[in-house]
Amino acid sequence: MNENAELTKEYFEKRNKRTKTSAFIKKLLGNNNLGDFIFERLTLLFAMLVFLLVLFMAWEMYSHSILSIKKFGFHFLVTSVWDPFNEVFGALPIIYGTIVSSLLGLLIAVPLGIAVAVFLSEIAPGWLEKPLSFLTELLAGVPSVIYGLWGIFVLVPWLRDNVEPLLQNTFPNSPLFQGAPYGFGMLAAAVILSIMVLPIISSISRDILKSVPNTQREAAYALGATKWEVTKIVLGNAKSGLLGAIMLGLGRAIGETMAVTMVIGNRPQISASLLDPSYTMASVLANEFTEATSDLYLNALIELALVLFVITILINILARLLVWSTERKWKSNPA
Repeated sequence: MNENAELTKEYFEKRNKRTKTSAFIKKLLGNNNLGDFIFERLTLLFAMLVFLLVLFMAWEMYSHSILSIKKFGFHFLVTSVWDPFNEVFGALPIIYGTIVSSLLGLLIAVPLGIAVAVFLSEIAPGWLEKPLSFLTELLAGVPSVIYGLWGIFVLVPWLRDNVEPLLQNTFPNSPLFQGAPYGFGMLAAAVILSIMVLPIISSISRDILKSVPNTQREAAYALGATKWEVTKIVLGNAKSGLLGAIMLGLGRAIGETMAVTMVIGNRPQISASLLDPSYTMASVLANEFTEATSDLYLNALIELALVLFVITILINILARLLVWSTERKWKSNPA
């Protein structure tokens, strides 16, 4: 009897333990089964790894630029002397060249990109839209060195022989077109960048315009609006998303390296003339990183990379938020 009682007691203890374990697992998993739980946690881990990789990259650049940060501090960003021989480094001309070339490239690319997007989303028939969209996006897949070679052999001679002399004769007193028309300089870099960011702006803008519900267009047509008036309504509804597309293009322009390096002239100076050579942060890194012969020089270049990294991250975050806000707006209010 005692033996049976002990066996019964042991059985109930084991069953209670299994019940408690099952309750704990059920509480842990919630409404999901074990496979879904593992899948969700693995995908979360991979997403966190991407975030941690970004933080790790930022920390590595910061830790390897500490000599430059300690020696120059904030003056690194606001002084104009970049002299590796005397180990004096000021990034202002380089930051100036990066910002001005990118903004000039956008000034050329934005009207063209939005015009292409409007044509593809609002005007082009279906049989024409798909091949044109493919050809436009194909430009984004061309390696930047190909753009650079095209710039050296085609764009620069054309600017030197035709465009720059014409600009100087048309605007003889303008500080924007002073100096010798060599072809290499800020203007060539801006044109190259405009071509390279054009497919990004146009493809994203087309997607944004297509996300505007057709009911908006139909309502405008029902009230007697013309094609142009309907297009203006669509552009007004998608303006935050279009701004996000422009910001993404700006992020691409700021980080572009090879094509700009091959045509901008590579001289760290601040000049109002678009014909003068200049420098960008990406081209400095491409040209001088292998030539850094001292620890301070190497640290200054890595600090420059850190500045470029932070600027690019901030621009892309802002752009994605603008695009997502437009998409979420129309998904939540499809009518």
